Amino acid sequence: MDLRKIKKLIDLLEESNLAEIEIKEGEESVRLARVPRGGIAMAAPAPVVHAEAPRPAAPAAPAALSPEAVGKSVKDIPDGHTVRSPMVGTYYESPSPDKPPFVKVGQTVKAGETQGIIEAMKMFNPIEADVSGVISAVLVKNGQPIEFDEPMFVIS
Repeated sequence: MDLRKIKKLIDLLEESNLAEIEIKEGEESVRLARVPRGGIAMAAPAPVVHAEAPRPAAPAAPAALSPEAVGKSVKDIPDGHTVRSPMVGTYYESPSPDKPPFVKVGQTVKAGETQGIIEAMKMFNPIEADVSGVISAVLVKNGQPIEFDEPMFVIS
């Protein structure tokens, strides 16, 4: 999709009282959502005008989280530097299924070294260690859907 079209969609969203807009062209789609001016995200989605039949309401808990992750709290994460996901996508522990994982618990890593890959919109984004140390926990599983800011690794 052309960048000019996306900018026009952003302008349209800002000028209207819509909270969200989604456009699909062939296989490409763009979804824009407005955050209230106070910077606080809404607890429930705002009503969205659809040209097609309305979709069912979203579930209360994100569907992308595994049952293990839903019960995971900050207390379950070991002490150390927590590397968090910079985006939403699918986590992969190795460059291909037949290759070994980038990191394992107990392995020493250097800042800038790849720890895993997140696939988002058919692009593979390397997740690099931002500090040097020893991997004390791997909090995500290969092929797992991952949310923005979700804890992935602990480096001590």
